[in-house]
Amino acid sequence: MNGNDNPDQVKSSLVAKTILIVNSNSANDPLHSKKLFVRKAKSLGIKIIILSAEASSFQPYADYCISANTSNYAESLAALESFLQENPSLKLDGVATFLEDDVLLVSKIVDRYHLAGTPFKVANRVRNKFLFRDFCSHNNLPVIKFKELKSARDLEDVINNFSFPLVVKPAYGAGSAFVMRVNDEEELRESYEYIKKEMSPKIESALTDGLAVFVEEYIDGDEVDLDILVQNGKIKFCAISDNGQTKEPFFIETTRMTPSNLPNKNQAQLLSMADETLEKLGILNGCIHFEAKSTPQGPMPLEINLRLGGDEVYASVKAAWRVDLIENYLKIVCGLYIPKFDFPAGPYQYLVAETFSSDHSGILVNLEIDDQLKKMPFVEEFQFEKKIGDSVMAPPYGYEYLGWILVSGQNPLDAQDNLRAAIKSVSYEVAKFHPASSIGKSARKNPFSISMLNREVLKRGSKIEKIRRMAVANQRNLHIGVACNLYDENSQDQESLVENDLTVIGKEIETALKSRGYKVSFFDFNDLPKVFNELKNSDVDLVFNVCERINNSSLLEPHVASIFDVLQIPYTGSNPFTLGLCIDKIRVKKLLNYHKIPTPEWDYVYSLDDDVREDLRYPLIVKPANTDNSIGITNDSVVRNEKELRVQLEKVIKEIGRPALIEEYIDGDEYDVPVIGWDDDDLRVLPLTRSIFDALPADKWHIYPFEAKYSDESIYDRIIRQRPPKNISKKLEALLGEIALDTYRILDCHDYGRVEIRVDKNNNPYVLELNPNPSLNQDGVFSASAEVIGLDYADFLEEIIRLAIKRYKDNPPYYHLQPNIL
Repeated sequence: MNGNDNPDQVKSSLVAKTILIVNSNSANDPLHSKKLFVRKAKSLGIKIIILSAEASSFQPYADYCISANTSNYAESLAALESFLQENPSLKLDGVATFLEDDVLLVSKIVDRYHLAGTPFKVANRVRNKFLFRDFCSHNNLPVIKFKELKSARDLEDVINNFSFPLVVKPAYGAGSAFVMRVNDEEELRESYEYIKKEMSPKIESALTDGLAVFVEEYIDGDEVDLDILVQNGKIKFCAISDNGQTKEPFFIETTRMTPSNLPNKNQAQLLSMADETLEKLGILNGCIHFEAKSTPQGPMPLEINLRLGGDEVYASVKAAWRVDLIENYLKIVCGLYIPKFDFPAGPYQYLVAETFSSDHSGILVNLEIDDQLKKMPFVEEFQFEKKIGDSVMAPPYGYEYLGWILVSGQNPLDAQDNLRAAIKSVSYEVAKFHPASSIGKSARKNPFSISMLNREVLKRGSKIEKIRRMAVANQRNLHIGVACNLYDENSQDQESLVENDLTVIGKEIETALKSRGYKVSFFDFNDLPKVFNELKNSDVDLVFNVCERINNSSLLEPHVASIFDVLQIPYTGSNPFTLGLCIDKIRVKKLLNYHKIPTPEWDYVYSLDDDVREDLRYPLIVKPANTDNSIGITNDSVVRNEKELRVQLEKVIKEIGRPALIEEYIDGDEYDVPVIGWDDDDLRVLPLTRSIFDALPADKWHIYPFEAKYSDESIYDRIIRQRPPKNISKKLEALLGEIALDTYRILDCHDYGRVEIRVDKNNNPYVLELNPNPSLNQDGVFSASAEVIGLDYADFLEEIIRLAIKRYKDNPPYYHLQPNIL
């Protein structure tokens, strides 16, 4: 039989068959490509029962849904048994899965209901890579030298009796997660400690079956995949594909060529080895993804997956050989005979795939996909899973791929040429972030919680709809909330002085808005449970968000905006992403560098053991990397040599407990550039404020330390502040405005923000930072700049409200949460 020449015949033989598909919501495949497999099965006329923790998510492709935690075999088997008892007219014809996570559960179902498939005893021996190697060693099959690592004591035996390099891997892993090459004793010890500490089903869901670890010797050779259809112990079809050289030491996948370019002799040896291995194991029925190496010493099995290969495997095999692995797999599990496939004329075409990955963890900041890609006739499939702003976790912190592309050609060289042409249409960049950075997580509730939540969501959603539909002229009819912090004036330490200032700001806004006729409510975020309930039950239409603390921590400032989004309450100012990003001065610096925004040369350290760039020129300034309001900055923060640098690093890292940002000190004037608006239609730069430090004593550096901002009796009163600046060229003024606008856009600021820029003696500008939640007190820099253009304090606050209303009116709900870091 030459491929699936008669698809109607295949379909008719499967029509009305009842198949249970076990598909957990894998961390590696959140109801994504595997749902496509389910949809394919449905198109064949099959009656589908889904067993999954997210079973209802497969509708409308499922005829019946059974919700159960598929990592809990007892729960799943009980749920299935109960379902079948409630539906006695249904008879299972077969059971299948497309996920490694569910192979063992499927084998238990095979045993219980006497279905075609692999028994649990055999499946467990294969699923556990250590047991698989142990089986090979006792059954005269090729095997790599290996040893289970039950404790750190086993490492000594490995060091004394194995030859480096070695490979450390989980027994139940999938997708190369936590698989590492080690080249010496030190790397072996470090990798073992790492894998035992970090390995978790939260990162690789297939590890739910167990966390055992083993080590084996590394062997050279050509790595291949054998995608096999086996029925009644006979191999009916086998497609051999070549895997490109993986990125070591973590064995990250790169390319895959179908069919293989290996000599016929090598391919015959691989097929013979696979046939013998499956026969001795007792794998009689199924679709098998068999991974192996062709070595000078002969073929070597690596692992066997009792399910269809992922990503491009299905499409590449179908295009090359016109064999539909899904259709034939489902026929096998239903006990329907399939003939052996022969291809005397060779493949129909050649396929090559490339996987998109990142060498480091970070944020996807750039993605360009040329429209021409869709028009290229040789592009068979293209998947890019990530969007701009998404986190990307690369080893050793995660094992995420960005996507893949599959192209065809008339021969191997033609396919490779086509791949090179297609790849030119896809470019992306992942901006590095430090592993200490965190990415938010979401949790699912039970169906009843979701139903209750939906009623609340609909109720609160009316607030956003009200803002979107109202006329701006009627904004004084709104009930405005002011989110801020209330503190007692009872201390003079740095935090308390800042806190007193925050109290004043909130109260001044409340007073000014009430003077214009607004109904105003104050929300004090120093008592989070209380304020959350107040917000949830309030009738405020929009919140003026000037809150900078939760639980007395400025690091929680972004979560204030998150609370408003969760409660669906419109608010002024930037979204949680921007607020969180701008607190992290290190990430801001990276983005500024990426976008070629001028900023002082810099480096950062998280511990005193971290190296500092040797090419940085003294003097340098050392700042806490994630504090605000100049906390931690003194005249001593500017250092002239390495000795002074080490003192300040000790202060920031040990005393303050924060990472340290190190910048080249720029001697010159400082400009505050206030920006209001959001899109190009309403973005405006308000009059600049220039600070001139020339009158300071010789022993004072030209900076704004904490003392300059919060001390009443201060030598820093000698700083000259000009608003607007005097005696500067129009060209410089325009340049500062343009740089500020670019920074504002890059960091996705909303409604208002202040950019701080230094200008050196040669008129070269350097962006220091952007504050997306600057002080809006009545006598502050921002309000004073607004006054220069004729807006008094209340006018200025009303303008911010107007800008926020316009932002919500012009865009769908939650549009503001889509980060724009291009």
